[in-house]
Amino acid sequence: MNILEFSLLIFIGSFIAGLLGSLTGLGGGVVIVPLLTSVFGVDIRYAVGASLVSVIATSCGAASAYIKEGYTNLRIGMFLEVATTTGAIVGALIATFVSVKALTVVLAVVLLYSAYLSGQPKPETPESESTDPIAIHLRLNSTYPTPNGLMSYQVHSVPVGFGVMWIAGVLSGLLGIGSGAFKVLAMDQAMRLPFKVSTTTSNFMIGVTAAASAGVYLARGYIDPGLSMPVMLGVLPGALLGAKVLVGAKTQLLRSVFSLVLALMAFKMVYNSLSGGI
Repeated sequence: MNILEFSLLIFIGSFIAGLLGSLTGLGGGVVIVPLLTSVFGVDIRYAVGASLVSVIATSCGAASAYIKEGYTNLRIGMFLEVATTTGAIVGALIATFVSVKALTVVLAVVLLYSAYLSGQPKPETPESESTDPIAIHLRLNSTYPTPNGLMSYQVHSVPVGFGVMWIAGVLSGLLGIGSGAFKVLAMDQAMRLPFKVSTTTSNFMIGVTAAASAGVYLARGYIDPGLSMPVMLGVLPGALLGAKVLVGAKTQLLRSVFSLVLALMAFKMVYNSLSGGI
């Protein structure tokens, strides 16, 4: 395989990753890292570096469209970024002290959990009452567009969501996956936000989280321009297309397919790790 074929295949895979990451809010990194390591044999730390670049591209490509449409809750996003950014820096600092095999197994576990999360149905109707004084004080409650007009929603369990976001940040810095699954988990399950608000706000946040840890990887020489460029060029148009599709899409079928893909990749990475393929 020559360099042109290698770059073209990475571009195609990255385009699909950007599309799925934009639609589901899980971030393209959950596809990019196992794709580069399992299929193309890239060292996981360089794969993580390229993934962080792709996650920033995904966020930049999709976030502006989602904000314009009125789905993203900027107040929640900026508030929770305090947790994810500090967690991302911690994760990036300890990443080089973890063995490649251990890092691969941890990534596989995260992929499996992301697969489980992706396959779960999410209610579209938000709960109307909130007893969280923090949400009220910070004015986190908001509205989002629906076919029937703007619908209001209330934010719950802000401290729990903040804690889960810190863990999401550590995983982002450690594994380079954007940790969108845990961001969506925190907002969907703990804070009980509507599904589209959770995914779009997650897309907005993952770029900031990834940028916080990408600087550490860049300083340590783990971001290769020759690898990162086709990844970014593929992810960006995929994310822009995903942003256009999400507004009118029913994503449950897509999430189920994505869940299966994640599970298959996780098992393949575990097999490669145990057999010495990584």
